[in-house]
Amino acid sequence: MHLTSSGGSGFSVALENEQATERMMHDIASVLEPGDLITLSGDLGAGKTTFARALIRHIAGDETLDVPSPTFTLMQLYELDRFTIAHADLYRVTGTAELAELGFDDLQEGAVVLIEWPDRAAGFLPADRLDIAFTLAPQLGPEYRNARVTGYGTFAARAERIALIRRFLDQSGYGAAVRVRLAGDASTRAYERLTLEGRDVIMMNAPRRPDGPPVRDGKPYSAIAHLAEDVKPFVAMANGLRERGFSAPEIYHADLEHGLILLEDLGDDRIVEGIPPVPLEDHYDAAVDVLVALHGMELPDTLSIDDMREYRLPRYDIDAFMIETELLLDWYLPHIGATLSDAARTTFRALWREALQPVIDAPSTWVMRDYHSPNILWLPERHGVASIGLLDFQDAMIGSPAYDLASLLQDARVDIPEPLEVTMLGYYVRARRDTDPDFDSSRFIQHYATLAAQRATKILGIFARLNHRDGKPQYLRHMPRLWNYLRRSLAHPALAPLNGWYSVHMPASKHS
Repeated sequence: MHLTSSGGSGFSVALENEQATERMMHDIASVLEPGDLITLSGDLGAGKTTFARALIRHIAGDETLDVPSPTFTLMQLYELDRFTIAHADLYRVTGTAELAELGFDDLQEGAVVLIEWPDRAAGFLPADRLDIAFTLAPQLGPEYRNARVTGYGTFAARAERIALIRRFLDQSGYGAAVRVRLAGDASTRAYERLTLEGRDVIMMNAPRRPDGPPVRDGKPYSAIAHLAEDVKPFVAMANGLRERGFSAPEIYHADLEHGLILLEDLGDDRIVEGIPPVPLEDHYDAAVDVLVALHGMELPDTLSIDDMREYRLPRYDIDAFMIETELLLDWYLPHIGATLSDAARTTFRALWREALQPVIDAPSTWVMRDYHSPNILWLPERHGVASIGLLDFQDAMIGSPAYDLASLLQDARVDIPEPLEVTMLGYYVRARRDTDPDFDSSRFIQHYATLAAQRATKILGIFARLNHRDGKPQYLRHMPRLWNYLRRSLAHPALAPLNGWYSVHMPASKHS
């Protein structure tokens, strides 16, 4: 049942047994983010500590973890991989001075805080929080509880999504599944592995992307760069790839309007191994084979979503390329403390337009756009091009076949040695030439260098933006690799004017 009260929004749920309480805990755990505050209300014995203990063990991935009640210690800290959790019990707190002594102000940034008996801190709780109020229902049974989940402030929309996901899972038949959150990417999408009766599936949780502020000609960045606003492009591309024998995940159940999909679980085997990750050459051979096969096909620009709807792939036009490239000016140059004159900016744009136009004018194909190691799986039980699992293609476009090859061979997160890159590039070129006598090797290699440089330029800006705007500094460690890729690509003779601009305005000393 949906409810709103005092600026909050949420739902009520009947917890008839321990399994139902466990399901609600999974629902809450799946949406938690660093810095969240959860308050647990209810009478003695209503289930607050039991819920907190289950949540902490679930996040820790250890069902045997000792999680004592903090009634006497007042606060317990758990430093976990996903984030630190502070579990506080304010039952014995009698005044605001005691609240100050608990040490909330000393918690590390990003800690998730669970507070029992939050009424003892009335007036001091932040506006953005999730409250779970438990009440006993002894007339219905000794384990029966009712819970009211209310999100306040920015948590209100997330509370509504918790209820939406629960309905989706119940309707799909996976309501009783064990849920494990998977490591995410730089996007707003989230993924979970659901296990029910020995079968695994993946749930994609991708709410519709809100438009950002207008940045050019009254359009937001996402519209100019042709980024998917919902999951319909993903479904269309998955259908199109599978119809042609490629291993995109099968879709089992979907709520396209709310961005929820149950997908085939293709496993966790990658085309890299180790920490830090190292490319496996035979796996990369297979990943290149996928591109050779795809780029040798006649491909439509309109794909079926379902029996009633179609999706038309956008073209990778000059406006999309340029808005991406200019992320370097907007985010990366301020990150390294560099400033540019208006004349230097104008020259940058003019040089890139000149370099990109031959790419735009050349023959085109499907571009998956993020064809690199995090999104490519190894499926040894399958053969040929089906041995490569494909993920994360919702932003696909019509564009140059060189783009996805550059994405693969200049992976932002993996060191691809230059000799391996050259070997794989040569392998692709020979394979294309063997099947297409009109394939122009030298033109393709020029386009490859151009798009590799454009992609490195874009990602330098994206990673700087993730750090400064979104508070995600972990991407900064990849910047030296991207800078090396950029210098490698700019060495192509056709890019000499751009290389000269970068040498003057982005000297190597600033990136070391």
